[in-house]
Amino acid sequence: MMFSAKFIRWLLMLSPLVLIAGPAIADSSYPTKPVRLVVPYPPGGSADVLARMLGQRLDTVLGQPVVVDNRPGAGTAIGARVVAQSPADGYTLLIGTVSSHAMNPALMKDIGYDPVRDFTAIAPLATIPFVLLASTKLPISSLQELIDLAKRQPGKLNFSSAGSGTSNHLAGEILQSAAKIRLAHIPFKGSAPALSALVGGQVDLMFDLVVTTVPHVKSGAVRALAITAHQRSPLLPEVPTVSEAGMPALELSAWFGFFGPRDLPVDVRDKLAREVGKILEIPEFQDRLRRLGASVLAMSPVQFANFVASERDRWAQVIKASSIIAN
Repeated sequence: MMFSAKFIRWLLMLSPLVLIAGPAIADSSYPTKPVRLVVPYPPGGSADVLARMLGQRLDTVLGQPVVVDNRPGAGTAIGARVVAQSPADGYTLLIGTVSSHAMNPALMKDIGYDPVRDFTAIAPLATIPFVLLASTKLPISSLQELIDLAKRQPGKLNFSSAGSGTSNHLAGEILQSAAKIRLAHIPFKGSAPALSALVGGQVDLMFDLVVTTVPHVKSGAVRALAITAHQRSPLLPEVPTVSEAGMPALELSAWFGFFGPRDLPVDVRDKLAREVGKILEIPEFQDRLRRLGASVLAMSPVQFANFVASERDRWAQVIKASSIIAN
């Protein structure tokens, strides 16, 4: 079949428009250069450790360096904004958390991004539960005994946190709502001083991540009442879950996930999700997570996106009901 020169010129003019109008499709050779993995926290914390564990594995399977870039500040807003405003090419990714994608957007009116609309949810990574801790000065040894005591002395007991609007503060608010008790909130500048105050007997209660809780529970410096997970932790197998203690509404955790900017090409998203899923199945990787008190969180990209949206709505309701204002 013969085509005229005029018809061929018309096809050549049309082809760029077809490419522009079509869906975002990435080069199958992705990645062809180093990938930046933004962590919205300082070095040394759980999110940073998890990012470096994941980055080391991704280096090998992607064939390109994965460079961890710590961008702390404004809660988690600075690092999250960096990724939200980056090109959707798969070369700038984020370790997001319950704080960056659920709590802080509800706490900060001008956070600068929408946790659902401005990101592509790639894969969940892990979840770390909290432990409800009590001072050894309190005459209690269970969650129910705490509730009974708080009802007899409304507003007299207190709990410490890493600051107003932090995850352990919000956990305390959920406890008060679910148990219909009233506690005084004592905010500190970070979890370490808040935990020190509990160990020293200056405060009565605190929710803290299981990994930092273990040595203090084992030494008898504090008393563990319940863990906010669906199953008991191998790090503290003697501590009952909140469901076992009769308070399933207290099931909550610090979760971590893998995100890209909005409109990330589907094939890039799926490639990253597939490789991350394989990494999370490696026994050695799972063992390292367990030593952090974490467990694998497995979902498809679509399921993870729905999970993030539900977490955003859940924490927005908690924050609105409690009239919490971030520090």
